[in-house]
Amino acid sequence: MTQRKRPGRPPGNSGARDRILHSARELFSRNGFDKTSIRAIAADAGIDGALVHHYYGTKQQLFAAAIEIPIDPMRVITPLRETPVDQIGTVLPSILLPLWDSELGKGFIATLRSLLTGADVSLVRSFLQEIITAELGARVDDPPGSGAMRVQFVASQLVGVVMVRYILELQPFAGLAPEVVAETIAPNLQRYLTGDLPALS
Repeated sequence: MTQRKRPGRPPGNSGARDRILHSARELFSRNGFDKTSIRAIAADAGIDGALVHHYYGTKQQLFAAAIEIPIDPMRVITPLRETPVDQIGTVLPSILLPLWDSELGKGFIATLRSLLTGADVSLVRSFLQEIITAELGARVDDPPGSGAMRVQFVASQLVGVVMVRYILELQPFAGLAPEVVAETIAPNLQRYLTGDLPALS
């Protein structure tokens, strides 16, 4: 009697994980996050769609793997969904700073370093525009059409923190406790999200 194969699992060392990741990087980079489906990635990799979920979970988790961010974006996005708009500026850095200071954060910093040395930034652009902006932009879109710009102002502040604290390691800023940095930048982030901005008036 021939043993039936379990669906969704490759026989032996098929290299399916590597093919999925390669296809994901190609398609996310070419088409962006929103226009790339799990089905398309599976087809490009020549494997069953169930394998993509088996190895990488959700599309957001696969994107994080493709961009080599060792932190699941949902660890940040999920709490923000439950945060009132007028508190996002406080909650966001209070989540990010401890993460960036952790062991997982070291991988994030390494990814950013590689981008600064000439890697393709299209995946990062897609991440900011299609995941982060999609999550936050609609909630702070006042006046209408301002949401994406508001989120980009926030991104500019946070990228600056990463550069000064983790890449350049400027003291004394780099040595401050994460909660001190989070508390200090929170009012500015909140102003970007919900305050009056000259560029938007």
